[in-house]
Amino acid sequence: MGYHGVILEYALEVLLDGIENGPVPGADSAETKHEIEVWRKGMLQTVKNAGPGDFAALKWSGLGRYALHLLKQNQPPTAHMESVIREVCDAAAAKNLALLPGAEEEVTNAGIDTWTLALERQYNRLETGQTIMYNTYQAYLKSTPDKLARHLADAQKHGYTLGVKLVRGAYLASEPPERVFPSKVETDRVYNSLAESLLRRRYADVLRPAPGTGEEKLPQIALVLATHNRESIQRAQAIRNDQMAAGEPRIKLAYAQLMGMADEVGCELVQAGRLAAAEQESRGAYGPLWRKVDTPRAYKCVCWGTASECLQFLLRRAAENKDAATRTETTRKAMAGELRRRLRAALRLA
Repeated sequence: MGYHGVILEYALEVLLDGIENGPVPGADSAETKHEIEVWRKGMLQTVKNAGPGDFAALKWSGLGRYALHLLKQNQPPTAHMESVIREVCDAAAAKNLALLPGAEEEVTNAGIDTWTLALERQYNRLETGQTIMYNTYQAYLKSTPDKLARHLADAQKHGYTLGVKLVRGAYLASEPPERVFPSKVETDRVYNSLAESLLRRRYADVLRPAPGTGEEKLPQIALVLATHNRESIQRAQAIRNDQMAAGEPRIKLAYAQLMGMADEVGCELVQAGRLAAAEQESRGAYGPLWRKVDTPRAYKCVCWGTASECLQFLLRRAAENKDAATRTETTRKAMAGELRRRLRAALRLA
């Protein structure tokens, strides 16, 4: 299909009702050890199945009920969990494969941030040139711009590349209303503004420096824009093309979409990449179009696991994409237009 690569997501996770409506096994219990081992095997298989340059997505709560309990309390992983996590990270780093821990329900996200940033400080060192670990930022949360600013300051202070996966959000039904922006329009505005600040490595009206930092330029960033929104993608790619034309440095960027959703948007990115590559091949690395057009890297995300492991993932995707009917109409029109184009081309050749 021409996509740059795949995001292979191991769907195993534990939801909050899994610890709120039942007992939580102890840290050293046989149940906890079994849950950790299931996650370890699944993640190592994910890393094995994905290719170099791909992404492996995961949920920290997949480590089991006790892990979710620790995340909720913003406590560090146990020694056993830490050992398993680093085994997975080392396997990914050896394969040049990036890891994408997903955001979960807001009450656990402080713990997720603590676990993930500690790993970014080790695996995203500037001197290695690798970005192995990313964190997920949900644009619909009012707290996200300030949190992202704090994490950027931490990356600047500790000398690592901040891995950012920017999403709109997937837990709207379970979030307290006062914590989220009141409308999709506002969420879209925040998403696009955060994306622009990261792409340009400049603070702006939404993303402002963390108190006491006074930094004007952002640290090194690797960005995954996970969105099915055509406007967001077109805005981002316009910035990239402008930077390319001006000879400005660009951050590492990937676009991510779910398999089977907004395929017409993903295919536009693939086509743009093919055109740029063809220009490079025909005119050389310094041909006029090659200097002016950025080659986008588009990825498709697919989850794997047992039926029960994948169920919550699929339900959230359905809720997250309530505008799918609108996109389906857009896709239908795009497909009809392509069929007409091919028919006209065939008749001319006949």
